[in-house]
Amino acid sequence: MSLKIYNTLTRKKEEFKPLKEGNVGIYVCGPTVYDAPHIGHARSAYAFDVIRRYFIYKDYKVKFVRNVTDVDDKIINKAKEEFKGEDLNIAVKDISDKYLKIYHEYMEKLGIMQPDKEPKATEYIEEMENFIKILIQAGVAYASAGDVYFNVRKANGYGKLSNQSFEMLGSGARVIQGENKIDPLDFALWKSVKPDEPSWPSPWGNGRPGWHIECSVMSSDILGDEFDIHGGGIDLVFPHHENEVAQSEGAGKKFARYWIHNGLLTINKEKMAKSLGNFIAIEDILAKYPADALKILFLQTHYSHPVDFSWEKMDEVKKAWERFSILLQKIDGLRFKVKGEKLKETNKKEIGEFRKKFEEAMDDNFNMPEALAALFDLVTYINKNFTEIDLNNAKDVLMELGNVFGLFEQKVSGIDSSKEVEIENMINSRNMARKNRDFKEADRIRKELEEKGIILEDTKNGTTWRRR
Repeated sequence: MSLKIYNTLTRKKEEFKPLKEGNVGIYVCGPTVYDAPHIGHARSAYAFDVIRRYFIYKDYKVKFVRNVTDVDDKIINKAKEEFKGEDLNIAVKDISDKYLKIYHEYMEKLGIMQPDKEPKATEYIEEMENFIKILIQAGVAYASAGDVYFNVRKANGYGKLSNQSFEMLGSGARVIQGENKIDPLDFALWKSVKPDEPSWPSPWGNGRPGWHIECSVMSSDILGDEFDIHGGGIDLVFPHHENEVAQSEGAGKKFARYWIHNGLLTINKEKMAKSLGNFIAIEDILAKYPADALKILFLQTHYSHPVDFSWEKMDEVKKAWERFSILLQKIDGLRFKVKGEKLKETNKKEIGEFRKKFEEAMDDNFNMPEALAALFDLVTYINKNFTEIDLNNAKDVLMELGNVFGLFEQKVSGIDSSKEVEIENMINSRNMARKNRDFKEADRIRKELEEKGIILEDTKNGTTWRRR
């Protein structure tokens, strides 16, 4: 089965055909770094991390780009708040550096792969100026009192990504005081300088770039004028991504071929907002649950649909995660015990069927819930046939497929090798006591291990253990 992707631009599933065979270029809109990342950021980052990992699983050479917006109104306001009285230019950089570092730390804790390229807006000021000059020369942009605007009426097919007509778009549009644009729908490519704010010299006067222009410039510079996939949250379809399309095509570029958008996250079916008191940072989750539990919550819903978060759901997915954890510990316990012995090489065909189901689900527009179900079915199958199958192969398949979801990357048992030896020695002592019919001593050892958080299970292949 070939990989099919739902393309926001065409509003249908399409067979994925890369520009270059065996290669895929992906550009995803990254963070605006003015605050600690919340679980909505985690959902988007994770969705595209899984998509990237699946391309790697399918032997594609992936070039993954995620940008950073390191200057905008929110960052400037945060700098004024946290660094009162300091030079605003320095304060803005300090804020963006601080929160980008925090973002990286939490992406690492979540097990999100680093991008191959992570361009910052402030690193591309000159390129953005040159891009704007091209748009002015093409007659689709105009300078006005130190600002530069894109004339959407001159864009071919404006509204095609968000599926909106000019009548629909213009119904609520208005010119804000201080703006110098011709049409309420026009958007800023360059903003004239405000007192004390960061600015750069340009042919139109000192100022800074608009938000939309950075992605058009950085994506084309790194991936080319035409590339495979552009991604981001569904809230970015309009105006951000719509404006990117208009800018890039206005400059004579073909731009992205496939558009992928993830659904947003709600808290108990309400929009997450600090003003509502339901804002949940990533650190709040990781303080109570393993990263894999949050990933499973996300995986249970199709990436394109909204995810509703609640603490009750987190308790449920933690129990689901424990099914994986317990099984992997059982397998490791048994594999350690029978080290060097050949386990039965049976049921490989049956285990291969779970891989097939997983791949069929992911090939169908990255259907993560169905693929996750295939993993849970594999866990059920292994548990049911635990003493009859090749556990080495079973675990390898589970780990390989789990890696597509970024699962099981942290050591499940949390016990180092020296502790494992101690546990195995105690199990051997218990087995010897049982052989000598000293059941009182055997029970004592089991109880001591339970107090250490180690649960024993006696099978016909030997005694396995797992952490509680």
